[in-house]
Amino acid sequence: MKAAAMIPAARTFLPSVRDVFVRYTFLVVIAVCFVFFALYNRNFLSVSNLTNILEGSAVLLVVSLAMTLVVAQGGIDLSVGVALDFGSAFAIVALKEFGVAWYTAVLTGIFGGALVGLLNAFLVVRLSVGPFLATLGVYFICGSVERIFTHGGGPISFRGLPDEYYDIAVGSVFGIPMKIVIGVVVVAVYYILLERSLFGKRIHAIGLQRSAARVAGIKVPIYLALGFIAASATCAIGGVMASANLRMFTPLAGNSYLMDAIAATFIGASIHPHGRPNVLGTLVGVLFLGMIANGLNLMGLDFNVKAAFSGIILVAALARAVAQKRLR
Repeated sequence: MKAAAMIPAARTFLPSVRDVFVRYTFLVVIAVCFVFFALYNRNFLSVSNLTNILEGSAVLLVVSLAMTLVVAQGGIDLSVGVALDFGSAFAIVALKEFGVAWYTAVLTGIFGGALVGLLNAFLVVRLSVGPFLATLGVYFICGSVERIFTHGGGPISFRGLPDEYYDIAVGSVFGIPMKIVIGVVVVAVYYILLERSLFGKRIHAIGLQRSAARVAGIKVPIYLALGFIAASATCAIGGVMASANLRMFTPLAGNSYLMDAIAATFIGASIHPHGRPNVLGTLVGVLFLGMIANGLNLMGLDFNVKAAFSGIILVAALARAVAQKRLR
């Protein structure tokens, strides 16, 4: 009788251990990497270096949150880079050619990014093209537009930026760098939007089972369109930050954020109890990638070695995410 009574208890205990393992293993990996870099180089834990990590991750964080929104609704967005570029280009051109106020330039940049999302929404919702092919096509179309507009891909610089616009990249609020402030605001807005609102619940419902969401009365096409437009507009905020920092628009510069944004999104999903894309998980993923890049920099690795090492870590992280999903 005692042995028989112990069997159910063991069965209920083992799944809980498995769940803990699934959920927190990647957090342990992050902690191990953090401790390793801290022991290898004392400068890693300095306030200035940690601030550099946060500032350097701000643009990637904005783009990754946009990717999280699209993945949460069951899609993928390969055009986040060109949406960022359009935000940068529209803002810089508005300032340089039309002499608009800095806040008008910011709104113009966000509008430029939203146009990319509108094209994505048209292809996916109206023409029923799959998100992968639709956003890939938009990537090529908009990338070509950038090259044509800049006569082959030359940058558009503007050293006469208004101080207020330049402060978006180098300014501070109560001693906190403006990039970090913007990142915190975007995280807060996305957290409320995706995790605490009816809109977010419906987006997740569409991502989990689109046909069931349609039967439940959710207007799937409208929410899909809003998701793509909001994501591209968010990427444009990253473009504004980048252009303010460099005082220029560089065609196709946004493509460098694409793969890291995808990695951060799926790393974040891997630490969610149900394997779903989520805002706080994406934040952890972005900070992990920023920490890895910074730590390898402090180690003084050759660029090619650093790129290879970063790739290995990313592949391992994503493979772990897949393994965790299968375990669930």
